Amino acid sequence: MLMTTTNSLQGREIADYKGIVTGEAILGANIFKDLFAGIRDIVGGRSGAYEEELQRARQIAMDEMQARAANLGANAVIGVDIDYETVGQNGSMLMVSATGTAVVVH
Repeated sequence: MLMTTTNSLQGREIADYKGIVTGEAILGANIFKDLFAGIRDIVGGRSGAYEEELQRARQIAMDEMQARAANLGANAVIGVDIDYETVGQNGSMLMVSATGTAVVVH
């Protein structure tokens, strides 16, 4: 399935709009990962453990959005937007949401 942040696909005609589709992923922060990230995983101001969690959450949200589009009979999602939020008590959880428009392209 094609996915793009743009509102069109170059060289492709949008034949049908199926609707807005979303995907979400909420991941709890592991207290031990949080504790040790500051000690062993920060190199040059970056935390590999956090980056891996962000990548995993983003992939889950995009896969879910893509599956919902396919269920509507779409073969592409345009206008994809990805948002990151912390939720829960003291921001203890990470939420990633992906939203786009499911379409059929030729």
